[in-house]
Formats: sequence, C-alpha cells, structure tokens
Amino acid sequence: MIVQRIRAEGPLPFASYAEIALYHPKLGYYASQNQRSGRAGDFFTSIDLGTLFGELLASQFAEMWEFLKTDVESFSPFDLVEVGAGNGRLTRDILNALATKHPEFYKVVRATLIERSPVARAEQSKMLSSHGSKIVATSEALSENVSGVIFANELLDAFPPHIIFMTNQGLREIYVDFDKKRNHLVERVGPLSSAAVLEHINKQKIKLEPGWRAEINPEMVQWIKSTARKLTNGFLFLIDYGHEAGELYSAAHSSGTLTTYYRQRVFNETLDNTPAWLVEPGSRDITAHVDLTAVRQAAESEGLLTLGVLDQTYFLLGLGALDYVSSGDHISQLKRRLALKSLLIPGGIGSTHKVLIFSAGIKPVRLAGCSYNIRTT
Repeated sequence: MIVQRIRAEGPLPFASYAEIALYHPKLGYYASQNQRSGRAGDFFTSIDLGTLFGELLASQFAEMWEFLKTDVESFSPFDLVEVGAGNGRLTRDILNALATKHPEFYKVVRATLIERSPVARAEQSKMLSSHGSKIVATSEALSENVSGVIFANELLDAFPPHIIFMTNQGLREIYVDFDKKRNHLVERVGPLSSAAVLEHINKQKIKLEPGWRAEINPEMVQWIKSTARKLTNGFLFLIDYGHEAGELYSAAHSSGTLTTYYRQRVFNETLDNTPAWLVEPGSRDITAHVDLTAVRQAAESEGLLTLGVLDQTYFLLGLGALDYVSSGDHISQLKRRLALKSLLIPGGIGSTHKVLIFSAGIKPVRLAGCSYNIRTT
C-alpha cells in the first residue's frame, strides 16, 4: 500500500510514511493490536511495572482536585481525561486507587479515554468494567471545555516526525521512496515539504550544522495548542522522553533520535543497508525524542502556566513514592520495591522520562509532585 502511494504521489515525507506505518486503521502498528508494551510487546512503559505508577498519579490528581474545588466556585465534577489511553490500563489503575484511597474524590470523577486505535478502544469497557459508572466517553477526539486534568503518558513521542537534514546547499527534508532494483524502501533527500515545516524551524530557531539531521514535530505543537484551548479549569499533565531544544539540536544528537522498538530491542541503525524504521512497516514502533522547549512554549502561548518540568524520579519522590512500598505481604512488598526501583533508577525511565505540568483557569499552585520544581538531568 505504501509503495502504491509512492508510485502515485512520488516520495513521501517521512512524517507521512510514519503516519501510515503507525496509524493506518487496520494495518498500522498501534491500530492493529490493543497493547504493544509489556513482556509480550516491543517495549516497556511505567504502566507495565504494576499498579504503583497509577497509584502515585492518583495521589497527584487528588491534590489537583483539592486545589480546584478551593479555587473554582461550585467545581464539580472532575474530568479525568487520558489521551492515548490504549486499552485503559492506566486509567483503571488510577480509578482503583481513587476508589480505595480517595473515595470522596472518586465520587466526583468522570473519566474520558481518548484513543485512535479501534482495537484498543474495544478493550476499554472490559478493562474498566468495575468503574463503568465513571466512564463518560471513549472516543478518538478530545471534547471541549475540560475541567480537571488532561493527561498523557508517552503520547508525544508517537507523533510522526518530519526529519530535516542540513546539507552544504542548505536545509532539506528526508523522504521515503521505493527502490525498484533493490526492491525495498529507501530514504531520499528533498525540499522542505510544507510551509508549516519551515515555519516551525524558524519559530523554534532550530540551527543545524552540515551533516546533522534532526526530527521536528509541528503537528505535536498544534496538538498542544489545541488541547490547551480545551482546558477550561485545571491541569495539562504530560510524561515523555525528550530534551530541551538546546540539547536536542546539538552535536550530542547530530544523527537525530529516531528509533524503532521491536521485541524489546532498540534499533537506530540500518539493517541490511535499509534504515531500521523502513523495515516491515506496521510491525514495529517508530519514535523520536520530544522537544520539551517546543512543548512548553506551545502551552504558554495559549495562556497555560508552567508549574513544573522535571525528571520522573523527582516527580515521584515529591509524591512520597518511597512510602508506597510497605503495604502487603513479603512477596507483594518485594514486587513493589522492584517496580519502584525501575521507576526511579538513574539512567532508566526515571531520568529519561520528563514530567511537564501546566495549569489553566486557576491561581498558581505548588503541587506535591513539583516539590523539586524544574529539575532535569
């Protein structure tokens, strides 16, 4: 199908190729299965380490509710909106924790799950069967006028990126083409594919040296802005791996950050002279690090206030994560300690993953998770 489109339209901007490979309604990587992470999947996320991550987020969301009901007159109910919700595991863990540890908050929660994959959406009702009365919607698109929290865990890195490349003749973009003789997909260098790409580069003041390549994501920036406009009162809460622009577009990442994950292995080089991300499209994840500077600027341009940008480790420690491992029998405690170690350990997802929290429609607040304020490694 990709080859047919290339034959009809010519080489595709990498972002267009990745959109098909990841999100085609039937054949796309994320669309064809209800869950891609975990032991049977291609990569691990914080959710795959047990319920502890959801419990800690529930604690932070409960504090957000306390601030909102104090600051906003007649505030109720509380919208709990997960974007990129998959089959609903994280929302389930959060609601389980709220029901047992924050029952008053649980009473006023109404949950919405946003997910593009129809296969994953079909699993949500089963995953959340014990919280059926709390689920108000499962859909592809975010609705207007959200009062509460909009949150996403590892969503931004899944936006298909454009790849730019600096040549001696100037800035170019990477396209995907089909080589008839070699019978496989190849990269081609061509002009910038759209005015939006050029505008993003200029606005973010991205500068590359000859030979450098990088990923940019104007579509992600537009999503941040659109989502910010839909948040009436409350918080935008994002967790993802990435860097500030000064580091992302530097010699440290002169080859870009584009990566594929397949069967718990990372591929960021060529396989049999074919770039790993062009091998068996639809069978593997395609991802790139997030420009944290662009995320923050986009949110602030729509009037949101930045409350914190910090490593996941510091965020979870601010929530008292160390106090969450003492409950249960010996085996349960051991499992929770191992899960907490994986969530916090330097060099792992505790430091690679960043937490970005913004607020809208309320006075500035100091959240427990932001006790370390702006602290990243």
